Amino acid sequence: MKSLTDKQVIWYEKEFEFPEEWNGKKILLHFGAVDWKCTLYVNEAKIGEHSGGYSPFYFDITNRIKEGINKIVLQVYDPTNRGEQPIGKQTLSPGSIWYTPISGIWQTVWLEPVNENYITKLEINNDYDNKEIKITFKLNSEEKLPLNVKLEFNENEIQTIQGNSNEEITIKISDEDFHPWSPSEPNLYNIKAELLSKEGKVIDSLVSYTTIRKIEQRKDLSGNFRIFLNNKPIFNMGTLDQGYWPDGLYTPPSEEAMIYDIQKLKDLGFNTIRKHIKVEPWRYYYQCDKIGMMLWQDMPSGDLGGNKWEPDVLNGGTDVERSQESKNIYYKEWEEIIDHLKFFQCIIIWVPFNEAWGQFETEKTVEFTKEKDPLRLINAASGGNHRVCGNILDLHSYPGPRQAFKEDSLINVLGEYGGLGLNIEGHTWKEDNWGYAVFKTKEEVTERYEQYIDELIRLIESGFSAAIYTQTTDVESEINGLITYDREEVKIIEERIKAANEKLIESLKE
Repeated sequence: MKSLTDKQVIWYEKEFEFPEEWNGKKILLHFGAVDWKCTLYVNEAKIGEHSGGYSPFYFDITNRIKEGINKIVLQVYDPTNRGEQPIGKQTLSPGSIWYTPISGIWQTVWLEPVNENYITKLEINNDYDNKEIKITFKLNSEEKLPLNVKLEFNENEIQTIQGNSNEEITIKISDEDFHPWSPSEPNLYNIKAELLSKEGKVIDSLVSYTTIRKIEQRKDLSGNFRIFLNNKPIFNMGTLDQGYWPDGLYTPPSEEAMIYDIQKLKDLGFNTIRKHIKVEPWRYYYQCDKIGMMLWQDMPSGDLGGNKWEPDVLNGGTDVERSQESKNIYYKEWEEIIDHLKFFQCIIIWVPFNEAWGQFETEKTVEFTKEKDPLRLINAASGGNHRVCGNILDLHSYPGPRQAFKEDSLINVLGEYGGLGLNIEGHTWKEDNWGYAVFKTKEEVTERYEQYIDELIRLIESGFSAAIYTQTTDVESEINGLITYDREEVKIIEERIKAANEKLIESLKE
């Protein structure tokens, strides 16, 4: 319960007994995420280093393992906002929209025994229009080894196909077996695969899944650019989701807790989450795929300050003058985040910058993002500084929705609005609370929310294609959530919020 300063480090120590049945295997030590820079030692020998607080990584520790008891030591350095690395909303002086910092291990750590060759990840490149599922099984090496791949839907086998690792395998889907993914029908195909040696022996296997869907920028019949899902325009109605928890800060208490947040939003009629300035554990994105929730993924910001923010004009404001080291850190970590998350089809939009926080080389960053993932939309600068690049112009307005201006060459969205506050006694982080507009009852909050929905419906006619309400839950001193920070109280009248959201989504027709 102490914040780490830039003059300190954390030391973790863990002992484990090596299982005899793992003899002859490679031993991998996995980390879901460690904030920010860590150095690993096994049995007093340095194994390696990793920097980046939001992406998973692993070390091969085989050569340092011995029979009996083994000792793992991890050193972590995290300067938080005194460094140049991505930090999101963390600060050593929390208050207002800035929150308590976290440092060190904040996601799961586990050991895995594997053979000499093993599957490291799946790359998905599905083609909706041609009804093709395209998968590349990446190995730890460049070996092209045979694979048996089975595709199932609702536990019924669709196809079994043979292919090779490190090569794209294409599975053509028949009309009968074609089940696209959408928030209303979150269809998942199961994948079962066996990696074979050249002699035909199974040396690795996995059970995974995929979906098939298409996301693009396209004009509707009125001539406005919209977000199209599966060749149809869809209004994205979502919440700003910070992903903070009162007992674990960045770390959710359980998978069930993550499911609660996602499912509650679905039950309230939302079809989108903007994951704001944070990256979640993989199980979160799996649940969004499974439950049926479109997701905008922000890059956690860092190296703030030194620029001018102009939110309501085009090409206004100035970029941050970052050092080359700071730029290198940004691109490395953003590439890792994209690389590790693009498997999850719920993610439809990448958001490199928010409200000019650390914003630099905007056009170059958009091209970098597009190069790493050409299959999703890019919201270059949520809330400004706005540039005509990527796919989206994203305005912010508090508390009520408004359209400061429009850019006809982009999809026009409202990336933040609302912030209607309600103090529920006994369910707050501290006594000194705030919201963009504060009310006394659930009825008052709900009524104002409904008024804003009516305004958004009018804005759809002028080209608005998405709205992100602030926010899913209260966070620390902010009381502008739909749910209290402890997740014990819903702060609005649920059936009316659901009806309002559904009315808004349905008002965008083809």
